[in-house]
Amino acid sequence: MNRPKEITIYDIAKALNISPATVSRGLKDHPGIKKDTKKKIHKAALKMGYQQNTFASNLRRKNSNTIGVIVPRLDSYFMSSVIAGMEKVANGAGYNLIISQSQESSKKEIESTKTMFNSRVDGLLISLSAETNNFDHFDSIFKRRLPLIFFDRVVELPHCTSIVINNERAGYDATAHLIGQGCKRIVHITGSLNRNVYADRLKGYKHALSENQIAFDPSLIFTNNLSDKAGAEVANEILRMSKLPDGIFASNDTSAVACIRELIQAGIKVPQDIAVVGFNNDPISKVIAPNLTTIHYPGEEMGELAANTLINGLKNLSSGNLNTMVIRHELIIRQSSLKKS
Repeated sequence: MNRPKEITIYDIAKALNISPATVSRGLKDHPGIKKDTKKKIHKAALKMGYQQNTFASNLRRKNSNTIGVIVPRLDSYFMSSVIAGMEKVANGAGYNLIISQSQESSKKEIESTKTMFNSRVDGLLISLSAETNNFDHFDSIFKRRLPLIFFDRVVELPHCTSIVINNERAGYDATAHLIGQGCKRIVHITGSLNRNVYADRLKGYKHALSENQIAFDPSLIFTNNLSDKAGAEVANEILRMSKLPDGIFASNDTSAVACIRELIQAGIKVPQDIAVVGFNNDPISKVIAPNLTTIHYPGEEMGELAANTLINGLKNLSSGNLNTMVIRHELIIRQSSLKKS
């Protein structure tokens, strides 16, 4: 099927019997064009199906007023909070977001980066996929001197800013809290140790054990995709252990809640038998019974800071080259971990 002819400003000019230059200025809300004329131009453009060629306009202006965002997954409360923060700041500054998800695939991340580059975004905000080990796909971004900011899942690269929480300290806080409740055999559920967030939380877990003279047991570490299904599978593996753990620290709330659900169904009392701590402070943490102790990860604040930092860089308002910006986390204690009254 043949596509209809694309409507141009010349077609609108002919229909209204005015010059193409007047149409062009009217569509751009030029103050020199009368309000009635502008209204006629916009009405005709809408009726005739005119589409403004923003790509050509961007080529002329050498900027697109768009910011690229690449995230591992869109189906998480944390990431949707981050994007909400980014969008709030970006829209307020006159920028739009182009959002893509890598689905934890390095191949998709590379493709998304190419798409963003070819779409002429003014800068890129990215949280790395679980698989990414090579960073050559950012070379084109660096050559164009476009600002590139990593958030949450980051890597240290020259001239790039990373925005994180202190994941090692957060892992320590979660584990130390369980130890303070009398736990000595603590399961840790983690994601891909390729990424800083999970590797650092594991370091914090180990640090808390060591500080309290508790031997590290690698059989208590479960690495998976931190999904509901994965959390349920860990719970079933725990139930098959000859000696049950007395605590669980999960690297997200989804897997923590799945664990609680499966354990309770099997007759395990939470927190009396097994205390549980999650991570992220998702809404689900307050729906499960008992309510879940968790680490509050300020996603919206992270998104706002990332977008502000990038836009300030575009406007040359940066207050210095900060390689890493750290946002505060908070341990929120609820009933799932309180063995002691």
